[in-house]
Amino acid sequence: MIDTTQPFVGRRRLPAGDERSVLVLSLLAGAATALLLRPARDRLLLVGGDAERRRIERDLHDGAQQQLVALAVKLRLIQRIGETDVERALGMLDEARADVLATVEEVRALAHGIHPPLLTDRGLGEALRAAADRAALPTTVEAGRVGRFREEVEAAVYFCCVEALQNAGKHAGPGATAEVRLEADEDWLRFEVRDDGAGFGPPAATGGRGLRNMADRLAAVRGSIEVWSLPGHGTRITGRIRRAGSLG
Repeated sequence: MIDTTQPFVGRRRLPAGDERSVLVLSLLAGAATALLLRPARDRLLLVGGDAERRRIERDLHDGAQQQLVALAVKLRLIQRIGETDVERALGMLDEARADVLATVEEVRALAHGIHPPLLTDRGLGEALRAAADRAALPTTVEAGRVGRFREEVEAAVYFCCVEALQNAGKHAGPGATAEVRLEADEDWLRFEVRDDGAGFGPPAATGGRGLRNMADRLAAVRGSIEVWSLPGHGTRITGRIRRAGSLG
């Protein structure tokens, strides 16, 4: 068991000010989430439509919650690496600090009922690159020039990709990598999230809250989703939405 109150790397103590950073980051993330989500919880009690309540719940689950789960995974990894490699652990600790700040900003945005700021300002490509930087697996993004789409369409694609990356981080296994691709033609906006990890069999492909959330999100914007996976051959999640949602 790792003693986070007296962390050592070999026979070296982590530098002063960093030895409790992992614990501090975890507490900061939890406290910030509790405070910033309060307006969203209050709003859930006031919203009249079931569809709107479900949308807010999905935004919180698929966005901020997934980022916090990924951060928890990263913090556990930092603790393990810190036993043998101080320099690498400190570099990852800097990344985790940045992840905390980015997650706080997204939670603040969602708590006020809007989409992640980067998605609103810069579109899918930039927002998904930022999400890939926070992912538990090494992830690349190929976005091309897909243009801008209606807010609800961009949100559906963004949160589906974030959910798929989080699933990959939990289930793909050690050494796996992931890739996100976006493309658009005259008729369709398409996305694909794939990993080269453990994969799973047909029974696992039919259930799970994450997959149901993705299917519901895309159905709400007249889209569809497909899941392909085989044990030992990774997983591929693809979705498409009609181009009628484009803003140009």
